[in-house]
Amino acid sequence: MLVPANFIKDLKQQILQSRYVVAKIANAEMLRLYFTIGELVEIEFQNNKWGAKVLEDISSKLQQELPGLRGFSSRNISNMRSFYNAWKSKNSIMQTLSAKFENKEVTIMQTLSTKLEDSDLKAFLSVSFSQHLEIVTKIKDEKARWYYIHKTAQNFWSVRHLRTEIKNQSHLQDELPNNFEQTMTQELSNKALRSFKDQYLLDFVNVEDADDEIDERVLEGEIVQNIRKFLMSLGSDFTFMGNQYRLVVEEDEYFIDLLFYHRSLQSLVAFELKKGKFKPEYVGKMNFYLSALDDLVKQPHENPSIGIILCKEKENKKVEYSFRDFSKPMGVSTFKTSETLPPELKEALPDAETLKKLL
Repeated sequence: MLVPANFIKDLKQQILQSRYVVAKIANAEMLRLYFTIGELVEIEFQNNKWGAKVLEDISSKLQQELPGLRGFSSRNISNMRSFYNAWKSKNSIMQTLSAKFENKEVTIMQTLSTKLEDSDLKAFLSVSFSQHLEIVTKIKDEKARWYYIHKTAQNFWSVRHLRTEIKNQSHLQDELPNNFEQTMTQELSNKALRSFKDQYLLDFVNVEDADDEIDERVLEGEIVQNIRKFLMSLGSDFTFMGNQYRLVVEEDEYFIDLLFYHRSLQSLVAFELKKGKFKPEYVGKMNFYLSALDDLVKQPHENPSIGIILCKEKENKKVEYSFRDFSKPMGVSTFKTSETLPPELKEALPDAETLKKLL
């Protein structure tokens, strides 16, 4: 007798849901433990005027008591202390992480179900300690911290991706100018707004002189050579399909700078690279590309293609007027490159005149 496929799918779903619940409980308990240890260590530091070297002694003695114990080096204990100090003044966090999850498994489940009504707490407890550490050590503003906590929880950002978003100062960015609301369903429009940024940090693209215009082909080449870094800058769900993507319309060839597919949006995404300021004429060309993609490349089950014009500068009112009478979903973002050397390197290197003499 054959086992029905639907039955196996149901079992699989139950297993995956159980694993997810267990993972949530484990992460919440780990955060509680680290917060509590951070609190206990901080209290002793304040009462006994300890110095930083005491942490090495604490770590060493813990190893003696619990041979093979991992995750409790002096550095990690210091991190736990930082985690506690970052959130100790937030009552809802303090109460949740001070709760004792040590009686029964039922108590854990009840605590999670009652204390996690607040969306902030749900997001907070679903983010790993490593991610929390990235946030509290690099972001001082509480509102900005909550931005990264929610984004990490919603989009399942890795530590590496979170680090990129923080470096890009995503919390300071405005919504990119677009016509998504007029050209897409509300659900798809909202999803698209969450998928694209107003500015992308291309810190792997180096320009020797900030006054020089970077050539579009050089920019494209740098992006393709560093496609993994660019995908990290874009965010989750993007798949690279190619650069100079060829379209043939009535025997004439056209080439899209960069073409991606977004799994969640189920849309092709065309990027056109522009080295200078946004110009209204760019929109007509992008609209043409999107029409061709929808007719020649898009699959029947997929949503309309989306176009992003990536330029050095833009003026939002000009973008708004340019989009007004076009029916294809488009947006305009800017890019920022590593145009200058860090001050410490700049001081270490000889100036141009000295280099000429040396050569």
